[in-house]
Amino acid sequence: MKVTQAIQKTAEDFHAITKKGIAVYDSDGMRIAGVLIQKEPSEEALKLFFGSTAENQEVAGMHFFKVYEEDAPCYILLIQGYGDDIHLLGKVVAAQLEHIISIFRDKENKSSFIQSLLMDNLLQVDIYNKAKRLRIPMERRRLVYLIETKNAKDRNALKVLEQIFVDRAFVTSVDEHAIVLVMELDDKDDEQSMKNIAHTAMDMLNSETMSSVRIGYGSVTPQLKDISRSYKEAKLALDVGRIFYPSRPIISYSSLGIGRLIYQLPMHLCELFMKETFTETPMESLDEETIQSVIKFFENSLNVSETARQLFVHRNTLVYRLEKLQKMTGLDVRQFEDALTFRIAMMVSSYMDYMKNNKTN
Repeated sequence: MKVTQAIQKTAEDFHAITKKGIAVYDSDGMRIAGVLIQKEPSEEALKLFFGSTAENQEVAGMHFFKVYEEDAPCYILLIQGYGDDIHLLGKVVAAQLEHIISIFRDKENKSSFIQSLLMDNLLQVDIYNKAKRLRIPMERRRLVYLIETKNAKDRNALKVLEQIFVDRAFVTSVDEHAIVLVMELDDKDDEQSMKNIAHTAMDMLNSETMSSVRIGYGSVTPQLKDISRSYKEAKLALDVGRIFYPSRPIISYSSLGIGRLIYQLPMHLCELFMKETFTETPMESLDEETIQSVIKFFENSLNVSETARQLFVHRNTLVYRLEKLQKMTGLDVRQFEDALTFRIAMMVSSYMDYMKNNKTN
């Protein structure tokens, strides 16, 4: 909700209670909210009152009150009507409006501060001073979750997350498809707790917004100044997971394994590795049946019998496929070292395909 919407709702609520005409104007005399205004004040009258030293003023049944933000007037409140209670009512409504403006100002300031922290755009001294002014503790266990939504500018997803983690996290957006969740952790929160938080966010977003999401998260940081590191780790988790672990909607930086190393390799080294590994038959020439058999073989820890059962083929059929692969590539994936080489080659191939397609797009 924007501040102008909150001001309009406040005007409507007080009108419903008092039955008085209530309106709010900006410093230029433009009305931004109002209910049951029988007569509009002139723009000149509004500007004169705004520039005067008076806190309030009454002209022919129109009662003006200044609304302040950080000791400076920002809006004019108008209440129409007569009665001894008008002055008190104006003070109450003005105070409520100032409270609402303060909440939105703090929220916007915190959002800007957190975004600057995530992007490493603040000096150490600025971090300390701004955190103190915004009443944000410097020392506290925090963890950054990066939530990638399918739909651009998914505001519903942002609201859902704010409602779920209202007391534990700060929620902001960094681009059209990504939401950042800076989660405050208790001392008792462990790795499983962190996974549970991610699953809670994913389940709620999938059910409440019908939005398919992917979530990556970094490592725990004890200092506020270090949340940019956790953010970068969460971003890397999503990027690496997209290439090597596409079936996993939730992935942590600590679980990236060898995929993190391959992701940082220059393309020419990847090409050299593939040429040296597949001297006779390039990997892309292998048929899909053989590739899927090897993948299932790896998933079952090189167990031939269990892999054959899950593939619904005879054991000898699987052995034939593996021997065929050995003849074509020189790699016997039934042996640990050759299996490791082939597994790395599959990941390098996926990385190269992703980088080529990404350049094209």
